[in-house]
Amino acid sequence: MTNHFIDIGVNLMHRSFDQDRDEVVARALAAGVSSLLLTGTSERNSEGAARYAKKFPGKLFATAGIHPHDTRNCTAHTIDKLRQLAKLPQVVAIGECGLDYNRDFSPRDVQRKWFEEQIQLACELQMPLFLHEREAHYDFVRIMKPYVGSINKAVVHCFTGSLQELQVYLQLGFYIGITGWICDERRGKHLRELVKRIPLDRLMIETDAPFLTPRDLPVKPQDGRNEPVFLPHIATTVAACLGKSVEEVAESMTRTTKEFFGLNEFNM
Repeated sequence: MTNHFIDIGVNLMHRSFDQDRDEVVARALAAGVSSLLLTGTSERNSEGAARYAKKFPGKLFATAGIHPHDTRNCTAHTIDKLRQLAKLPQVVAIGECGLDYNRDFSPRDVQRKWFEEQIQLACELQMPLFLHEREAHYDFVRIMKPYVGSINKAVVHCFTGSLQELQVYLQLGFYIGITGWICDERRGKHLRELVKRIPLDRLMIETDAPFLTPRDLPVKPQDGRNEPVFLPHIATTVAACLGKSVEEVAESMTRTTKEFFGLNEFNM
C-alpha cells in the first residue's frame, strides 16, 4: 500500500517554479503526496494560488493571507480581498499571517496591525489560521491569546522554536507544522527531540518549498530548490524521531490534516 502525504505549506507561486510548475505537481502526486496546500503570502500571490489550485480540484488547495513581510503593502481593501478569496471552495485557511522580527521587512507595528486583522477575519469566517512566527514569540502570543476561544483552529507553520515556545503553543491548542529543518543535523538537532513532545493528532508536515531543502537528501537537487516531492523524506525522518513506522505517521498526519483544513468533504 502506498503511503499518502499532504504538504500543508508549498510556496508554489514562487518565481522559481514559473518554468515547470505543472511538472512539480506531477512529481509530487506520483511520489504519494496526494494533496498540496499552496501558501498565500500577499494579495496577488493569494489570488494566484487560488487560481492555480482550481486547476487541480481535490488535489490542490490554497490559503489566502498576507505574510508579515508583505504587510507594508496592505491597503484599506486588503481584508475585503481576502474575504472574497476565502469564499472560493479551494481556499481552506487564512494566512500565511503572523510576525517576523528576524528580517523586519515591514515595520513591527504594521505587522501587528495586519496580523490582528487577519485573525479577526478568520474568526468571522470560522476558518483555520496558517501562522508564521519568527523571533516574535512574546508579541505573537499576546496578540493571539484573546482570540483563542473564537478561532476555528490554528497551525504554527515551520516550527523551529524552543521547548518553552512549543509548550505554550500546545497549551493554546495550536497545531504544529514541521519542515525539512528537522533533516538538518546542525540547525535542526533540537527539533528531533521536540517533535516527540507534539501529540500525533496535532502534528502536520510541510516542505515550505522552494525553501528549506532537506540537507540529508541522498540525491540533492542541482539548483538547490526544494519541492513537495521531498515530503516523504521529511516524513521518514519524523517517523524515525518518533520511533514509529512511516505508515503509522503518514496515516495519522493525513487524517489530522484533512480534519484541520476541512478536506474530508472533497473527493480525495
